[in-house]
Amino acid sequence: MIYLEGDTCYLRTLSIKDAPGLANIVYRNKMYWSIFEPLHRDDYYTTTVQREKIRESLMLMEEKREFSFGIFEHKTDQIIGNISLYSLKRMPFSSGLIGYSMDQQFVGKGIASEAVHLVKAFGFEHVHLNRIEAYVSPRNFGSIKVLEKNSFLREGLLRRLLFINGKWEDHYMYASISEDH
Repeated sequence: MIYLEGDTCYLRTLSIKDAPGLANIVYRNKMYWSIFEPLHRDDYYTTTVQREKIRESLMLMEEKREFSFGIFEHKTDQIIGNISLYSLKRMPFSSGLIGYSMDQQFVGKGIASEAVHLVKAFGFEHVHLNRIEAYVSPRNFGSIKVLEKNSFLREGLLRRLLFINGKWEDHYMYASISEDH
């Protein structure tokens, strides 16, 4: 298990026992998150499917291809979001993507910014990446603020990058490189 300690939250790799909590958060935030990501089939929001997703992420972590974490509130130990360093590429790229989602009731409290900071440091210092990228909708002002607060720079616009709920959506590409860390 990997544990990353912050002031407002802590991150840890998820275990099978976290599946009910993860299913609860993805179900409760289904419509809120669907603004910027695709809606899933109904079974996606179940404990069974979330348990399988956790198993898959643990396998990918063993292979050092992905590191997925739950974001937990200190005082309650409740899962309040998730964050991943994924699509890891080794040399000559030495890069990966960061993605995250917060429970709607915890948005705007600086928790996502801290979680991104922790995973970015982990990616550069422990995974030894050269570059961490993020894709973000131009309409997702909160996520843009999180990335910019963490010294990610906007490098361009990726046109029609993701098919979200029946429509192709443009996304900005942000990146941070190790020498700036």
